[in-house]
Amino acid sequence: MPLNTWSSWGRNPAAQPLAVQPLQWRHLPLPVPPDNLSVLARGMGRSYGDVCLNDGGWLLNTRGLDKFIDFDPEMGRLRCEAGMTLQQVLEWSVPRGWFLPVVPGTQQITVGGAIANDVHGKNHHRLGTFGMHVTAFELLRSDGSRRLCSNIQERDWYQATIGGLGLTGQITWAELQMRRIPGPWIDVETIRFETLDEFFSLSAESDRDFEYSVAWLDGFSGCRGLFMRGNHASRLDPIKFSRPWSVPASCPFLLFPTAMRGFNGVYLAHQRLKKRKARVSYMSYFFPLDILNNWNALYGRAGFFQYQCVVPMAYGRDMMKRFWKIIRMANYFPYLIVLKVFGEVRSPGWLSFPRPGLTLAMDFPNSGLPVMKMMEEMDELVKSCQGALYPAKDARMSPASFRAFFPSAAALVPYRDGRFSSSFWRRVMT
Repeated sequence: MPLNTWSSWGRNPAAQPLAVQPLQWRHLPLPVPPDNLSVLARGMGRSYGDVCLNDGGWLLNTRGLDKFIDFDPEMGRLRCEAGMTLQQVLEWSVPRGWFLPVVPGTQQITVGGAIANDVHGKNHHRLGTFGMHVTAFELLRSDGSRRLCSNIQERDWYQATIGGLGLTGQITWAELQMRRIPGPWIDVETIRFETLDEFFSLSAESDRDFEYSVAWLDGFSGCRGLFMRGNHASRLDPIKFSRPWSVPASCPFLLFPTAMRGFNGVYLAHQRLKKRKARVSYMSYFFPLDILNNWNALYGRAGFFQYQCVVPMAYGRDMMKRFWKIIRMANYFPYLIVLKVFGEVRSPGWLSFPRPGLTLAMDFPNSGLPVMKMMEEMDELVKSCQGALYPAKDARMSPASFRAFFPSAAALVPYRDGRFSSSFWRRVMT
């Protein structure tokens, strides 16, 4: 790729911004490009599609905004700059007995990115989305104006920005409501299941007694998998932060279908007992893939698509069966499947993806037009089930699909900063 080409975590698509401007000081105005070119804030670039890309415009690299500002130990409120990563927050807070209420599957994202995409985690059924625990933030607009936003002050801007895909302006700092924890360890139960009915039964049972739950499915069988549920555990041992391994720039031979089919079989066979209990570090439970730097390189230069949707529970079983029929007919089996039930707690964000129902995330190698057509067929199924796709994971949904999944998108338009845009926004709003 040319030196000025940037891609998302899915390595697909790629974009060529005309400039990348670093942000270092939150009190300074934003650098604004000439000739009405657009700008977009970018942190770690861990979005799988093009919400973090701005082809033909400017990118504002927020990683220089990475400073702690204040912490109130009585209220448990942490104020930090928006370019700080969740890893930086947790490495500071966990030894002091505090944790982020909601974390996604990687800690390699910025606080600003977590707000813009309103990320969710394994405890959505208890605590909802990341944005629900953001008590305040400052929004810097391209005209130099600043807004202090909260659920009380500038509430409409607060709601537009949470899940607003980074289009309302630059978040300079955010205040997060942290939660106390007894230690850095998680008591985990891993339960093998053989049918979808078993999964739904385990999920309903676990919601009562476990804060965290998620399931891994064998992408080549469609119904067998491992259900992992956990709670914070009290243990005084300090935790050692280890350095991740790295993947070479491109080694897709590791992800041939035959290799992945064999890996899934071995992974399931390793769980010989119906139920296994363990006490593990929070890092290995919440962020298992972070141990492998650049794991996206395993998919090769063409990259991959992650297809994540949510549908109401009433459609969950039927959707899974119909999805599997589509996948078998196309003969493009997902290499990774994650299944989770979202709770009833709704985010304040107008464009927030999580809503009550069943969410399914699947990884497909980018094999071109055939897999794209298969996903378009799945889009129609999600529409018929009154569901939605996750913009942070999307690289190809159509404008018609976006409007169907997010009818409230029109409400965001008056709050969008006129100079802020993204490759995703231009694609779905044409």
